[in-house]
Amino acid sequence: MRPVELTPLFASAQSLTGIGPRLVILMKKALALPPGVSEPRVIDVLWHLPTGVVDRRAEPAVAEAIPGTIVTLKVRVLKHRAPPRGNRKAPYKVAVEDDTGKLDLVFFHAEPKFIERQLPVGEERFVSGRLEQYGETLQMAHPDYIVAPDQREDLPLLEPVYPLTAGLSGKVLNKATRQAAQRVPVFTEWQEPQWIKQHGWASFDEALRRLHLPDDAADLSPGSKPWQRLAYDELLAGQIALGLVRQRSKAQKGRAVSGNGQIRRKIIAALPFSLTGSQEAALGEIAADMAAPNRMLRLLQGDVGSGKTVVALMAMAIAVEAGAQAALMAPTEVLARQHLETIEPLALQAGLRVAVLTAREKGKARALLLERLAAGEIDILIGTHALFQDDVVFHDLAFAVIDEQHRFGVHQRLALQAKGKDGGANVLVMTATPIPRTLLMTHYGDLDVSCLTEKPAGRKPVVTKAVPVDAIEKLVARIKAQLTEGAQVYWVCPLIEGSEKSELAAAEERHAYLIQQLGDCVGLLHGAMSSQAKDKTMAAFAANQLKVLVATTVIEVGVNVPNANIMVIEHAERFGLAQLHQLRGRVGRGVRESFCMLLYKPPMGETAEQRLNMMEETEDGFLIAEKDLELRGGGEVLGARQSGLPEFRVADVPGFENLLSAARDDARLILETDPELTGPRGQALRPLLYLFECDEAVRLFRAA
Repeated sequence: MRPVELTPLFASAQSLTGIGPRLVILMKKALALPPGVSEPRVIDVLWHLPTGVVDRRAEPAVAEAIPGTIVTLKVRVLKHRAPPRGNRKAPYKVAVEDDTGKLDLVFFHAEPKFIERQLPVGEERFVSGRLEQYGETLQMAHPDYIVAPDQREDLPLLEPVYPLTAGLSGKVLNKATRQAAQRVPVFTEWQEPQWIKQHGWASFDEALRRLHLPDDAADLSPGSKPWQRLAYDELLAGQIALGLVRQRSKAQKGRAVSGNGQIRRKIIAALPFSLTGSQEAALGEIAADMAAPNRMLRLLQGDVGSGKTVVALMAMAIAVEAGAQAALMAPTEVLARQHLETIEPLALQAGLRVAVLTAREKGKARALLLERLAAGEIDILIGTHALFQDDVVFHDLAFAVIDEQHRFGVHQRLALQAKGKDGGANVLVMTATPIPRTLLMTHYGDLDVSCLTEKPAGRKPVVTKAVPVDAIEKLVARIKAQLTEGAQVYWVCPLIEGSEKSELAAAEERHAYLIQQLGDCVGLLHGAMSSQAKDKTMAAFAANQLKVLVATTVIEVGVNVPNANIMVIEHAERFGLAQLHQLRGRVGRGVRESFCMLLYKPPMGETAEQRLNMMEETEDGFLIAEKDLELRGGGEVLGARQSGLPEFRVADVPGFENLLSAARDDARLILETDPELTGPRGQALRPLLYLFECDEAVRLFRAA
């Protein structure tokens, strides 16, 4: 239940004076509403933060006012001069003065009666706006504010500037945010007094008020004390919410699973290489989690080609050694079959029974497979979303691996977990997109993490070069020479077919061009093809019948052709860093020297240039992930916007890393000493979780 003092903040924005149904529709466009919220509320108005400030504090006499600046003047109204009849282009002018000089207030397309009411002759008014010199005359066109002396408070001397949308004026939004800020109650302080004192921070309500009603223009910088205070509050709320989720998940009874090592020894004997140190370490962590009585929640992250599939197989072998079954779920059919190709030869030598289930398995074959699964005659089932259909029943599922975790939602993870006895299968999630440390802390704090940091022996570095697109003929000539020496080439294009709106090279056009240049050894692979056609093309490329494969990004994840040693990425400037790195990971898997050519169209933007430089400089996926985060921001990395990961409302600030580390330590300490938040500080912290709507996260994850 939300604390009662927060009710005014979660009321509709229409409860603010001057905000009606039409303005609410415009606000909906301008404000960043959290997922699942369809109507702007007072709290959304409060978290709509300024991007700048207009300083109206200069109050000179008219004679001392400087043209070209924003000023606030106290003037007497002398007379109104309406434009000549029939001349709609001429402005309406009002002459005003103070004891030192005169100026004209100028209005275009004016409503005379409205201006007469605002500026009655003989009365004093405060006017604020930009002063200009027009010939010999000083004038102010369309003053931003005109107020009577007794309403002087309505004129903000420091006026925050907010992101707007067409039809929504800054004045309206300012009025709304000022009202919203006045509604913020005084809370019991939830931060440690020493920490507050050390940073010189104001209270939460005061910090929020100073962003919307600033005392100083510097208050509106993200590095300012009020902003930093609120950023820390948001990060602390997120860390506590993740900690609570983790606590609850860990407290749920899992299933202790441990094996005798017999099958694992056979797999190791069948491997053509020895395990790397980080593979050994990850396996140790996974085995310890599986043997514990609580629910397992671990993320295995490793760069392209770091050997995650082998670790997954060894972990699944533990479940089979214990007399149970295991499953591996991948987001696409191509990837599921790829895992099968890696796992099957090793499984056969270790005596494991492996099967695959995707949308392609139908009719009698599918029915037979499900029968064997329910009877316990299949040890490991590899598949796609098809795995969590209702009729897929395991004899005894004890362990499940979910690959490319960010493509699945939490509920899908739970659906697979629920297929274990008493809903308690242990789950390992994997990703080949290395996740920056900050994202791990903010978005994956409910999971323990194992990292594979080394590449298996024999992996060759990939020579990476950015090349302008007008050098394409030279590149094709070099490829032609390489093909005679047995090379194979991926050629990636960003779109399927030519489009009026886009200059992106189309895969079909490029395919036709390369056939002209290189002959019919060029294949085409794109997302709109049927599964059978995709598999047939892929098989022909893997068997070296096709030398060049022109493809869209469907080959980004999981395609394994060790002989392929050249990757050409067209319009590389249009791809994100993580995607470029994933694509490059398709080559460098065999004995040949490998190349990745990044074709770009000059001139490039600064960000695109930084991306391509980074690709030329390093193959370290973790470094690349950090750079990607820096260039794109947290929400976009891993498609986070699409997968419902939280966007920060305040916390995108200088010093983010330090604030996050401190918030993480603080949250850990809080939950160790007061896991139910029932002590004095715990009680004070509860409203914070609601203010940043982590109550939603806690409620959602409680289901986990």
